Amino acid sequence: MKRVLLIALIPAAAWGETLNQIAQRLGQVDITLKILFLLTVLALLPSILIAVTSFTRIVIIFSLLRHALGTPQTPPNQVVVALSLFLTLFTMYPTFKEIDRVALKPYLSGEISDVEAVERASVPLKEFMLRNTRKEELKLFLDIRGEKPSSPKELSFITLIPAFMVSEVKTAFEFVFVVFLPFILIDFLVASILMSMGMMMIPPMMLSLPFKLILFVVSGGWELLIKSIVESYK
Repeated sequence: MKRVLLIALIPAAAWGETLNQIAQRLGQVDITLKILFLLTVLALLPSILIAVTSFTRIVIIFSLLRHALGTPQTPPNQVVVALSLFLTLFTMYPTFKEIDRVALKPYLSGEISDVEAVERASVPLKEFMLRNTRKEELKLFLDIRGEKPSSPKELSFITLIPAFMVSEVKTAFEFVFVVFLPFILIDFLVASILMSMGMMMIPPMMLSLPFKLILFVVSGGWELLIKSIVESYK
Protein backbone atom coordinates (compact mmCIF):
# COMPACT_ATOMS: atom_id res chain seq x y z
CA MET A 1 0.00 0.00 0.00
CA LYS A 2 2.81 2.38 0.87
CA ARG A 3 4.50 1.64 -2.42
CA VAL A 4 1.29 2.45 -4.26
CA LEU A 5 0.95 5.76 -2.44
CA LEU A 6 4.60 6.58 -3.11
CA ILE A 7 4.21 5.81 -6.79
CA ALA A 8 1.07 7.98 -6.88
CA LEU A 9 2.86 10.89 -5.21
CA ILE A 10 5.78 10.86 -7.65
CA PRO A 11 3.80 12.41 -10.56
CA ALA A 12 2.26 14.97 -8.19
CA ALA A 13 5.70 15.94 -6.90
CA ALA A 14 7.06 16.10 -10.42
CA TRP A 15 4.11 18.26 -11.52
CA GLY A 16 4.60 20.54 -8.52
CA GLU A 17 8.28 20.89 -9.36
CA THR A 18 7.34 21.68 -12.95
CA LEU A 19 4.91 24.37 -11.78
CA ASN A 20 7.63 25.90 -9.62
CA GLN A 21 10.01 25.97 -12.56
CA ILE A 22 7.35 27.59 -14.75
CA ALA A 23 6.66 30.19 -12.08
CA GLN A 24 10.36 30.96 -11.77
CA ARG A 25 10.72 31.29 -15.51
CA LEU A 26 7.68 33.57 -15.67
CA GLY A 27 9.21 35.67 -12.94
CA GLN A 28 12.46 35.89 -14.89
CA VAL A 29 10.53 36.82 -18.04
CA ASP A 30 8.67 39.53 -16.11
CA ILE A 31 11.94 40.99 -14.81
CA THR A 32 13.45 40.80 -18.29
CA LEU A 33 10.48 42.67 -19.76
CA LYS A 34 10.77 45.34 -17.09
CA ILE A 35 14.47 45.80 -17.80
CA LEU A 36 13.75 45.94 -21.54
CA PHE A 37 11.02 48.54 -20.97
CA LEU A 38 13.35 50.61 -18.77
CA LEU A 39 16.11 50.54 -21.38
CA THR A 40 13.63 51.55 -24.07
CA VAL A 41 12.42 54.49 -21.98
CA LEU A 42 15.99 55.61 -21.33
CA ALA A 43 16.78 55.43 -25.04
CA LEU A 44 13.70 57.48 -25.89
CA LEU A 45 14.14 59.91 -22.98
CA PRO A 46 15.56 62.79 -25.11
CA SER A 47 12.66 62.50 -27.54
CA ILE A 48 10.17 62.33 -24.68
CA LEU A 49 11.76 65.39 -23.10
CA ILE A 50 11.36 67.36 -26.32
CA ALA A 51 7.83 66.12 -27.04
CA VAL A 52 5.98 66.52 -23.73
CA THR A 53 7.80 69.25 -21.77
CA SER A 54 8.54 72.96 -22.10
CA PHE A 55 12.01 72.27 -23.50
CA THR A 56 11.06 72.95 -27.13
CA ARG A 57 9.78 76.47 -26.51
CA ILE A 58 12.69 77.45 -24.28
CA VAL A 59 15.49 76.16 -26.50
CA ILE A 60 14.00 77.84 -29.60
CA ILE A 61 13.77 81.19 -27.80
CA PHE A 62 17.36 81.04 -26.56
CA SER A 63 18.68 79.84 -29.91
CA LEU A 64 17.01 82.63 -31.88
CA LEU A 65 18.02 85.15 -29.24
CA ARG A 66 21.62 84.62 -30.33
CA HIS A 67 20.70 85.58 -33.89
CA ALA A 68 18.86 88.67 -32.65
CA LEU A 69 21.97 89.76 -30.80
CA GLY A 70 24.14 89.02 -33.82
CA THR A 71 26.13 86.28 -32.06
CA PRO A 72 24.86 83.02 -33.63
CA GLN A 73 27.56 80.94 -31.90
CA THR A 74 27.56 82.64 -28.51
CA PRO A 75 26.50 81.37 -26.02
CA PRO A 76 27.58 77.97 -27.39
CA ASN A 77 25.08 75.19 -27.98
CA GLN A 78 26.11 73.36 -24.81
CA VAL A 79 25.26 76.39 -22.69
CA VAL A 80 21.95 76.98 -24.47
CA VAL A 81 20.88 73.34 -24.08
CA ALA A 82 21.96 73.18 -20.41
CA LEU A 83 20.16 76.43 -19.56
CA SER A 84 17.06 75.26 -21.43
CA LEU A 85 17.16 71.90 -19.65
CA PHE A 86 17.35 73.33 -16.13
CA LEU A 87 14.72 75.96 -16.91
CA THR A 88 12.53 73.13 -18.19
CA LEU A 89 12.95 71.30 -14.88
CA PHE A 90 12.03 74.53 -13.09
CA THR A 91 8.83 75.09 -15.08
CA MET A 92 7.85 71.42 -15.00
CA TYR A 93 8.51 70.96 -11.27
CA PRO A 94 4.83 71.09 -10.17
CA THR A 95 3.92 68.48 -12.80
CA PHE A 96 6.85 66.22 -11.88
CA LYS A 97 5.99 66.57 -8.20
CA GLU A 98 2.42 65.49 -8.86
CA ILE A 99 3.60 62.50 -10.92
CA ASP A 100 5.89 61.49 -8.06
CA ARG A 101 3.00 61.73 -5.59
CA VAL A 102 0.32 59.86 -7.51
CA ALA A 103 2.41 57.35 -9.47
CA LEU A 104 6.08 56.93 -8.58
CA LYS A 105 5.86 56.65 -4.79
CA PRO A 106 2.89 54.21 -4.80
CA TYR A 107 4.64 52.09 -7.43
CA LEU A 108 7.95 51.92 -5.53
CA SER A 109 6.09 50.98 -2.36
CA GLY A 110 4.31 48.15 -4.21
CA GLU A 111 0.81 49.60 -3.90
CA ILE A 112 0.08 49.72 -7.64
CA SER A 113 1.16 47.81 -10.73
CA ASP A 114 3.28 48.96 -13.65
CA VAL A 115 0.30 49.64 -15.90
CA GLU A 116 -1.56 51.59 -13.24
CA ALA A 117 1.55 53.66 -12.48
CA VAL A 118 1.86 54.64 -16.13
CA GLU A 119 -1.84 55.53 -16.29
CA ARG A 120 -1.61 57.67 -13.17
CA ALA A 121 1.56 59.42 -14.37
CA SER A 122 -0.06 60.32 -17.68
CA VAL A 123 -2.86 62.31 -16.02
CA PRO A 124 -0.80 65.28 -14.65
CA LEU A 125 1.32 65.31 -17.80
CA LYS A 126 -1.74 65.42 -20.03
CA GLU A 127 -3.22 68.25 -17.93
CA PHE A 128 -0.03 70.30 -18.35
CA MET A 129 0.03 69.73 -22.10
CA LEU A 130 -3.65 70.61 -22.50
CA ARG A 131 -3.23 73.87 -20.58
CA ASN A 132 -0.46 74.95 -22.94
CA THR A 133 -1.91 73.70 -26.23
CA ARG A 134 -3.74 76.15 -28.45
CA LYS A 135 -7.29 75.24 -29.35
CA GLU A 136 -6.61 75.80 -33.05
CA GLU A 137 -3.78 73.27 -33.18
CA LEU A 138 -5.68 70.74 -31.06
CA LYS A 139 -8.75 71.04 -33.30
CA LEU A 140 -6.55 70.65 -36.39
CA PHE A 141 -5.13 67.30 -35.30
CA LEU A 142 -8.47 66.09 -33.96
CA ASP A 143 -10.01 66.78 -37.36
CA ILE A 144 -7.15 65.06 -39.17
CA ARG A 145 -7.52 61.89 -37.08
CA GLY A 146 -11.30 62.12 -36.96
CA GLU A 147 -11.37 61.92 -33.18
CA LYS A 148 -14.25 63.27 -31.11
CA PRO A 149 -13.33 62.70 -27.46
CA SER A 150 -16.07 63.45 -24.97
CA SER A 151 -13.58 64.44 -22.25
CA PRO A 152 -9.87 65.30 -21.94
CA LYS A 153 -9.23 61.85 -20.45
CA GLU A 154 -10.22 60.22 -23.73
CA LEU A 155 -7.80 62.38 -25.73
CA SER A 156 -4.92 60.25 -26.98
CA PHE A 157 -1.28 61.25 -26.74
CA ILE A 158 -0.92 60.53 -30.46
CA THR A 159 -3.12 63.57 -31.11
CA LEU A 160 -2.08 65.70 -28.14
CA ILE A 161 1.71 65.52 -28.60
CA PRO A 162 1.92 67.02 -32.13
CA ALA A 163 -0.67 69.66 -31.23
CA PHE A 164 1.34 70.58 -28.14
CA MET A 165 4.64 70.75 -30.03
CA VAL A 166 3.21 72.96 -32.80
CA SER A 167 1.77 75.26 -30.13
CA GLU A 168 5.15 75.45 -28.41
CA VAL A 169 6.95 76.35 -31.64
CA LYS A 170 4.34 78.98 -32.49
CA THR A 171 4.57 80.57 -29.04
CA ALA A 172 8.37 80.58 -29.22
CA PHE A 173 8.29 82.45 -32.54
CA GLU A 174 5.97 85.06 -31.00
CA PHE A 175 8.45 85.55 -28.14
CA VAL A 176 11.36 85.93 -30.53
CA PHE A 177 9.49 88.44 -32.71
CA VAL A 178 9.13 90.76 -29.73
CA VAL A 179 12.79 90.25 -28.77
CA PHE A 180 14.00 91.01 -32.30
CA LEU A 181 12.30 94.42 -32.59
CA PRO A 182 14.67 96.57 -30.44
CA PHE A 183 17.76 94.94 -31.95
CA ILE A 184 16.51 95.55 -35.49
CA LEU A 185 15.99 99.19 -34.55
CA ILE A 186 19.59 99.47 -33.34
CA ASP A 187 20.89 97.88 -36.56
CA PHE A 188 18.80 100.30 -38.61
CA LEU A 189 20.04 103.36 -36.69
CA VAL A 190 23.69 102.31 -36.95
CA ALA A 191 23.36 101.58 -40.67
CA SER A 192 21.67 104.96 -41.26
CA ILE A 193 24.43 106.82 -39.38
CA LEU A 194 27.17 105.06 -41.32
CA MET A 195 25.48 105.81 -44.63
CA SER A 196 25.04 109.49 -43.73
CA MET A 197 28.75 109.65 -42.86
CA GLY A 198 29.72 107.92 -46.10
CA MET A 199 31.29 105.02 -44.24
CA MET A 200 29.67 102.29 -46.32
CA MET A 201 32.67 99.97 -46.17
CA ILE A 202 32.26 99.36 -42.44
CA PRO A 203 29.79 96.52 -41.66
CA PRO A 204 26.95 97.91 -39.49
CA MET A 205 26.98 94.71 -37.43
CA MET A 206 30.50 95.48 -36.22
CA LEU A 207 29.36 98.69 -34.53
CA SER A 208 25.84 97.68 -33.52
CA LEU A 209 26.87 94.49 -31.71
CA PRO A 210 28.39 96.21 -28.63
CA PHE A 211 25.35 98.48 -28.32
CA LYS A 212 22.95 95.53 -28.52
CA LEU A 213 24.87 93.58 -25.91
CA ILE A 214 25.07 96.45 -23.44
CA LEU A 215 21.40 97.31 -24.00
CA PHE A 216 20.36 93.72 -23.33
CA VAL A 217 22.44 93.51 -20.15
CA VAL A 218 21.63 96.96 -18.73
CA SER A 219 17.90 96.61 -19.34
CA GLY A 220 17.84 93.25 -17.52
CA GLY A 221 17.06 91.34 -20.68
CA TRP A 222 17.92 87.92 -19.26
CA GLU A 223 15.75 88.44 -16.20
CA LEU A 224 12.81 89.77 -18.20
CA LEU A 225 13.04 87.01 -20.78
CA ILE A 226 13.28 84.16 -18.26
CA LYS A 227 10.47 85.66 -16.17
CA SER A 228 8.26 85.92 -19.25
CA ILE A 229 9.00 82.32 -20.23
CA VAL A 230 8.20 80.94 -16.78
CA GLU A 231 5.02 83.01 -16.44
CA SER A 232 3.85 81.94 -19.90
CA TYR A 233 3.18 78.45 -18.53
CA LYS A 234 -0.12 78.26 -16.73
